[in-house]
Amino acid sequence: MLNQKLQQRLIQKLSPQQVLVMRLLQEPLLSLEQRIKQEIEENPALEETALEDEEQELEDEATLDSIDSEEDEFFEPEPSASPEDEFTFEDYMDEDEIPSYRLVANNRSPDEETREIPIVSGISFQDFLIAQIGMHKFTDKQYIIATTIIGNLDESGYLRREIPALSDDLAFNQNLEATPDEILEVLGVVQTFDPPGIAARNLQECLLIQLENKTDRSYATDLAAIIIKYYFEEFSKKHYDKIIQKGNITDEELKDAIEEIQRLNPKPGVAISESSRDSQYIIPDFLITNIDNHLELTLNSRNTPELTLNREYINMLHEYGGARHKPGEKAAITFIRQKLEAARGFIEAVKQRQETLYTTMNAIMEYQREYFLSGDDTKLRPMILKDIATVVNLDISTISRVANSKYVQTPFGTLLLKSFFSESMLNTDGEEISTREIKKILTDTIEAEDKTKPLTDDELMDLLKSKGYNIARRTIAKYRKQLNIPVARLRKEL
Repeated sequence: MLNQKLQQRLIQKLSPQQVLVMRLLQEPLLSLEQRIKQEIEENPALEETALEDEEQELEDEATLDSIDSEEDEFFEPEPSASPEDEFTFEDYMDEDEIPSYRLVANNRSPDEETREIPIVSGISFQDFLIAQIGMHKFTDKQYIIATTIIGNLDESGYLRREIPALSDDLAFNQNLEATPDEILEVLGVVQTFDPPGIAARNLQECLLIQLENKTDRSYATDLAAIIIKYYFEEFSKKHYDKIIQKGNITDEELKDAIEEIQRLNPKPGVAISESSRDSQYIIPDFLITNIDNHLELTLNSRNTPELTLNREYINMLHEYGGARHKPGEKAAITFIRQKLEAARGFIEAVKQRQETLYTTMNAIMEYQREYFLSGDDTKLRPMILKDIATVVNLDISTISRVANSKYVQTPFGTLLLKSFFSESMLNTDGEEISTREIKKILTDTIEAEDKTKPLTDDELMDLLKSKGYNIARRTIAKYRKQLNIPVARLRKEL
């Protein structure tokens, strides 16, 4: 049965301009640069060149405001005019015409700062390995198998796909029948490629390949290969006593063998990836400098171009916007106005983004002043999003967008902004301390431990309690995992 009822609801909707500001706010600097370039390409009413005369900029704004305030009466139809007298915007609006701003190269004075984005070029991980295939006498069939193997390597350089699955791939994708033995034969050759350990199917095989391919062999190298081949489980769990007993070796011999193993690369593919693929540069959004114990905050806008409105568009709107015009011109003028309004809205959104970023980061800098002056993690105050939102009188979601994916360059390194936010705990004196401070104390304690007898979580708990940090053992274990610190047994050294 259908029922009708009257219901009142309060719904808050963001305007398109507010949505644009929110989107720009969460963009890191490098993404913002790309977003601005895209906007300039798509909207010819937006220009990168800064106006030299500030008064001219104010005059343009006044012109647009006055035109916006006029009535739409000038859009009323006029008596038809002859084709010779009619003014059209065909040349301007021709989609095939290349705008002049795209034909200008290096349109800057010699004294003007050049804004560039650092890019590193190089061959891909797979290309580096495929280039080595030519050094071996492969048949056409073996070449296809080798390229298939290389194509299935993960970023660490491991072959995670099973041999029967590779055989199926070759049959379906390459129409090539290859037995597991044929694939294993080619795999054995690929495993001799540089860097050593590439195309291994697991860590044990990766380390063993590197040890067996060593040219400067020694007793320690041979012993290391034996340990990896026959006692890998005991080695991975650091059951050194069992290895000594089963292998009938001394503590010193085991120590030398372990040193050989520690020189190996457990992820051979990473070395190629880091040197050949495009590097991910971290460009800080903020810069904090300490000048005689006075902190100065700068918003990094080195590669962010100054934006302004296109003068030709403004002149056209000023000339024809208020005049009574001929049939067909209304659409052209509407188009110009829309582009100018979009450009002005984008410029305003970028300015609002910059102001919000600076205001928020300045509040964080003042809140964590002791840390930014000293660089000591123990000086970090507990700080949550609400603390900064209250100071700058902004919504918590806005602070979250500012903190997300933004970096600040300090005298102590370039740090992720959200790393300064942490929950608080009380020490034995009843003082609030940040969880980051506790993690720093935990890290320092583990680094200073006797590696022959590493501290258990219970022992770490007792030590931190003696220093005034009343933390449960399960919390110690949680922080240790977050810091990627293994358990005591795996930290043990001879």
